[in-house]
Amino acid sequence: MSLRPDLVECWVFRVSPSAGVEILLIRRATHRIFPGLWQCVTGGIEPGERVPEAALREVREETGLAGADIEAFYDLDQVAPFYDEGADSVVVSAIFAVRVRPDAVAAVSWEHDDMRWLPASEVPAAVVWPSYAETVRRVAEVLTDPAREGWFRLDVEGRRSARRPKG
Repeated sequence: MSLRPDLVECWVFRVSPSAGVEILLIRRATHRIFPGLWQCVTGGIEPGERVPEAALREVREETGLAGADIEAFYDLDQVAPFYDEGADSVVVSAIFAVRVRPDAVAAVSWEHDDMRWLPASEVPAAVVWPSYAETVRRVAEVLTDPAREGWFRLDVEGRRSARRPKG
């Protein structure tokens, strides 16, 4: 049996020689649930859409980052189940990351009212959900380690780059 997630999370990060690993946080606008909450890119999966495609679409919609802005796309091998009182059920989010060029320029969407780049070490103190700390650790430690990051890398179709071809 397979489990299809309800949502995607996608952590946008950049690496610069001077600042190191920085994570993009976006703040939920006042007209949305959880107003003022700092978070990563999050969103639903559209009918017929593959899960990794949803992550890249949400990054494009919520930050304007796409195409040449993105240096690498990753599956973090992580899911986050949580209770949603609106649906009165446990929902599951699949977690991804994108590494963008250090000079890539993000834009605030209608869903958010602010955004900021923070050093990875400062993100756990700036966010509410405890599970975010583990995700940020994976981004900062695993995805910047040349010996390990390739195992998590996806192509734009959402296929794991390190997977051996069938045959």
